[in-house]
Amino acid sequence: MIYFDTDYMAGAHPKVMERLMQTNAEQTVGYGCDNYTLRAKELVKQACSAPDARVYFLVGGTQTNSTVIDGVLDRHEGVLAAESGHINVHESGAIEATGHKILTIPSYDGKVKAEDVANFINNFYSDDTYEHMVAPGMLYISFPTEYGTLYSLKELEDLSKACHDAGIPLFIDGARLGYGLVAEGNDVTLADIARLSDVFYIGGTKVGALFGEAVVITNPDLLKHPVPLIKQHGALMAKGRLLGVQFEALFTDGLYYEIASEVVQKAIRLKNAFVAKGYTVEVDSPTNQQFFRLPNEVVDRLKEEISFEMWGPRGETESVVRFVTGWTTSDAEIDKLISYLNQPDINSTTL
Repeated sequence: MIYFDTDYMAGAHPKVMERLMQTNAEQTVGYGCDNYTLRAKELVKQACSAPDARVYFLVGGTQTNSTVIDGVLDRHEGVLAAESGHINVHESGAIEATGHKILTIPSYDGKVKAEDVANFINNFYSDDTYEHMVAPGMLYISFPTEYGTLYSLKELEDLSKACHDAGIPLFIDGARLGYGLVAEGNDVTLADIARLSDVFYIGGTKVGALFGEAVVITNPDLLKHPVPLIKQHGALMAKGRLLGVQFEALFTDGLYYEIASEVVQKAIRLKNAFVAKGYTVEVDSPTNQQFFRLPNEVVDRLKEEISFEMWGPRGETESVVRFVTGWTTSDAEIDKLISYLNQPDINSTTL
């Protein structure tokens, strides 16, 4: 069986694991106060061109989203997000469990538009009863989005301006940030992300780490006491150096970008294989997530040999599926996938 379900099915990249093993027997202070973590924070700030930023390492994406959003919002506020946003669809009500409502706006292949953000906020404050309603207190977006799509630099600049004109912060979920930064056609840099957002995170779990996300706070007015907040949300590790060591490895000698580039290259090769057979690309993603609309007969036949995810309910005659590459995906596995697509019983199935 070949696995294309997601990008966190394996453990840590060998170079990350090597550093964990090299430091395994060392005894260090806890809660991220060790020298490895302090060095990792400096490396992240250098990579972001944000020397005044504050960096904290958390264990996973959902913990990070719930911690940041709960910490930024006042009790009467909610968070604006795309209808397809991860916090709205795939986090089991983690945000709502903190007492905050998700205020959804239209999604365009996973992205939101600045005008929709501005209109929502303007309409809210134009209502005479707004004091009795949940106020929009921040905007949450993902880069890349849940569909693997990317914001252009202009789109991010417009979103940042819309937020700051309205006096709300912009929070960017970067669970798969590396894959977006290295994608063909992307014109956004890590420094741009840091400059345009108020807080964002760099995903490690899905980009070569065993686990972990790096939260970067660029707005000095936000999250002034993050450590107790992180601990209250169960996201502060006593053995914090396990996170520091991993991010130190990822941000040494360009490893983070190296991993992401190799993963995306394989995803594009996979995409081209489906396109060559005439199958429909559901969402045109330049990153490591690829979405196709396939006849159900093809889905069933492929699932005998390959593991991948259905993206939504099964349709009557065809269904949308997702294939994801990760750091363990090999050229040999892509070759096998192509050979399955070339088998007569699959190749003869037409749309």
